[in-house]
Amino acid sequence: MKVRALDEGSLFVNDTGRFFLASDAFAQRLHDDALSQAETDELRLQGNIIDPDDDFSLHSHAYGIAERLGGANSLDYLILVPTLRCNLDCSYCQVSRAGVNQRGFDWSDETLGGVLRSIDELATDSIKIEFQGGEPTLRPDLLRTIIERCERFAHKQFVICTNLQNLSADVLSIFDRDDVYISTSLDGSIAMHRMQRTGPLTDAFLDNLSSLTARYGPGKISALPTLDPRAPADIDEIIDTFSAFGLTSIFLRPINFQGFARKRHKQSREQDEGWRSYYERFVRRIIERNWLDKSSVLEESYFSICLRRVFQPGADRHVDLRNPNPVGVDYVVIDYDGTVYPTDEARMLARSGVIDLSIGDVQTGWNTPERLALNEASTNQFDPSCTVCAYQPFCGRDLIDDLARYGRVDIERTETEFCRKHLHIFDFVFEPIYSQDPAVRYSLAMWLRLPAIPEQLGVRIS
Repeated sequence: MKVRALDEGSLFVNDTGRFFLASDAFAQRLHDDALSQAETDELRLQGNIIDPDDDFSLHSHAYGIAERLGGANSLDYLILVPTLRCNLDCSYCQVSRAGVNQRGFDWSDETLGGVLRSIDELATDSIKIEFQGGEPTLRPDLLRTIIERCERFAHKQFVICTNLQNLSADVLSIFDRDDVYISTSLDGSIAMHRMQRTGPLTDAFLDNLSSLTARYGPGKISALPTLDPRAPADIDEIIDTFSAFGLTSIFLRPINFQGFARKRHKQSREQDEGWRSYYERFVRRIIERNWLDKSSVLEESYFSICLRRVFQPGADRHVDLRNPNPVGVDYVVIDYDGTVYPTDEARMLARSGVIDLSIGDVQTGWNTPERLALNEASTNQFDPSCTVCAYQPFCGRDLIDDLARYGRVDIERTETEFCRKHLHIFDFVFEPIYSQDPAVRYSLAMWLRLPAIPEQLGVRIS
């Protein structure tokens, strides 16, 4: 059992992710090996004490651990960058985009052929493709070619990441497909969006976003805000802006320490307690508003992901938290020039000249020594700091983030931004788990996709 001190007591978590919150008195009795027989029996019943002579107990425990470990199966998720050109000039651009009129930043015929061959060779009946950029809608012909090549798959989903500045009839005809989803950026309030992203082009973006939400409804469209942590927008103003467009999910994120942001927003390398406090206030305000108006339930996406990591192992493939998290197995990024990267963040690092983390190319493949070298550090399973952390079963490893921030992967885990961020978030996640406030329990039920929260969501021992 691993333990984490929280405000309400000591949180005990075993390797399968089973947990309970204990009073200080119980924690002391456990430490002193002075539990009563009734307490010992209760812990055994919960799967927190394993009898080495009980095969069923041992197998159940082993299965629980295996269920927590992420599985990378066959390749079925591609991030494709048909063009690096963009028609905006955001100061925090993560990929150091090329100008809209620059040449040499779109797929060549040879690269397109390699991408199509890679799709044809996939040994899966499902596929997800995310089109990144640059601005991928500058090349609707390439989007359509890829989508049409995927008709053979029984299950398919396409996500087009776009700034929504220009909606041609050709682009709209692609959006009209039931298997196409739209991901855009809405930087909190309209004033903040205007300042950080679109300037005099803001009205065109707002008109297009309104048109698309009216045309499709909110389920097809997601929007991500990027906030300057030094002066984030008013919380209610952000929520009001998203709600006005019918958007129900807000993935709150500070400026990412990638691309142009490394030079223009150097403070984004680490986040401080001010940002973490703002984040908590934001989630609490969403909970309050969900309770006051149940007609539309909002969520902060990353909080929900972490919450589901606690209760639903294997329920999502969010690779920031997968453990182990091997690269180049079930997802890859194919850049505008055919270079293959393990993640989109790795592409950003190469583009901004920090470090080349490419693992191959679309012509020759990516089963390379570079990929194998990265995968040597793709798990938190044996890290000295992680093995004693109560949150290890829910957490993961993002070695690309470590390389981006520190240029190395062997830095002490508790000294990394990744670790500080997730210690804070999981501390925060367990607070509402043990709350009896009906407003809190209502939002938790919605975020866990449950009709209602059980009377005792988390075990508490006095």
